[in-house]
Amino acid sequence: MDIQLKRGLLDVCVLAAIKDQESYGYQIIKDMKPFLELSESTLYPILRRLENAKLLTVRSAPHNGRLRKYYRITPLGLERIQDFKQEWKEIMSIYQFVTREEGEYEQV
Repeated sequence: MDIQLKRGLLDVCVLAAIKDQESYGYQIIKDMKPFLELSESTLYPILRRLENAKLLTVRSAPHNGRLRKYYRITPLGLERIQDFKQEWKEIMSIYQFVTREEGEYEQV
């Protein structure tokens, strides 16, 4: 898969994982696990990229004697998810075209 496409998909997946409530790294990985495998070494650069793009915010809070970072989606992040849903319709249309059987979609 094209690296840029994959990056974009993972970004939206992480945003979707935190769209309903703030979360932290390990929990995000657990929440995504039924759908895709994501390592910490992949997740944390994504989180930093999303923070830099103002798609999420970060706060630190003590947890069991350590500081834990909690991530919350921003309105811009929610907008990115909506944009992705619209883009996905176009991607699915392209997929259907590419995978069509011979003889389908004959020119009129």
